Amino acid sequence: MVCLGNICRSPLAQGILEAKIKKYNLDWKVDSAGTSGWHDGEHPDARAIRTATKHGVVIGSQISRKFDIRDFEEFDLICAMDASNYNDIKKLTTNSAQQEKIELLLNLAYPGKNLQVPDPYFDDRFEEVYKILDEAIEIFVTKRIGAVK
Repeated sequence: MVCLGNICRSPLAQGILEAKIKKYNLDWKVDSAGTSGWHDGEHPDARAIRTATKHGVVIGSQISRKFDIRDFEEFDLICAMDASNYNDIKKLTTNSAQQEKIELLLNLAYPGKNLQVPDPYFDDRFEEVYKILDEAIEIFVTKRIGAVK
């Protein structure tokens, strides 16, 4: 899960997916990062933590980090929150296999629509962003595990 600063959207997405992994008893690994590195070493934004906690999702122990090219080897799927982060990640790729791993997060639930997860940092839309992420991740997970069965 990748956004700009790794303190709002991607920590929420990570926490939500971790909750779904537990709910569906999946053997998946999830992490989050930011393309900017501006908040390296920081915990998620307090507003993100409050919103997640309200929904029973724990994200307070996460630590922000910058997206690293090694993430292409570590993960099968790299989910960008918006087109800007998608493009920043894509610039780091060195081959087509890496490029194929990158996807706009909301395209996993709503293929081809290229919808963006809004950044709540300045407008405080954390509850709205939580709901967008929760719905999209639920659709993605249930589609993925349905396809596996």
